[in-house]
Amino acid sequence: MKQFIVDAFTNKIFGGNPAAVCVVEDFPPDDLMQNIARENNLSETAFVMKDGDIYRLRWFTPAVEVDFCGHATLGAAYVVLTQIEKNSPAVVFETLSGKFTVERKGALFEMDFPAYTPQRIPVTDAMCDAIGATVLEAYLARDLLMVLESVKTVEKLAPDLNKLANLDGMTQAVTAAGEQFDCVSRVFAPKISVPEDPVTGSTHCLIAPYWSERLGKTKLIARQASARGGVLHCEFAGERVKISGNAVLFAVADLKI
Repeated sequence: MKQFIVDAFTNKIFGGNPAAVCVVEDFPPDDLMQNIARENNLSETAFVMKDGDIYRLRWFTPAVEVDFCGHATLGAAYVVLTQIEKNSPAVVFETLSGKFTVERKGALFEMDFPAYTPQRIPVTDAMCDAIGATVLEAYLARDLLMVLESVKTVEKLAPDLNKLANLDGMTQAVTAAGEQFDCVSRVFAPKISVPEDPVTGSTHCLIAPYWSERLGKTKLIARQASARGGVLHCEFAGERVKISGNAVLFAVADLKI
């Protein structure tokens, strides 16, 4: 089994969010895919299988299979379009969340995802206690989004992961208006054994609609302010969000399985 390690949402290795991408002729048994993801111990390991004109794509964290992952989709698209079908302008993935198309856009890879609708919910003491900062607003879709007062607050945050795991949402994200960028964020996912996700495409399907409405613009450049850091080019189009990013290849391996 051929495995690629791709750093997504960055133009240099050791930045962005690393994803393992395994190219398979048929999906292995679920327990084997889960064990590979656990062994890799990255936030996501993707499995890609060609099926006619499309590719089937599945994502695993070290703990569970998930129904949606942006950075591992970017990593999988990078592998297909630079290592397998080098002359193809786009790839279509069939996933647990439906079909996603990823297109080459110069040096970027543009993904077309369904948007999450931010539903405002009351700010609670538990939210503020878990993240260790004042929460100005809170929104819930698949993920929980908490709005903070400044870039500095987001960058210096040291949340209590055990308390975060008791909050709503599959992931718990914080965001603030940007300075050099339109917005900044960080994303935590202790419920699925990912303490902090370095760069998260899927959660920007919630972050982009929120900031698009707040800033009155459809195109945004977002920075995820993790230690590795990454940049996402977002375009909000009603029910869809287009998210683009760079990707770079870090390693290629043959798994002895």
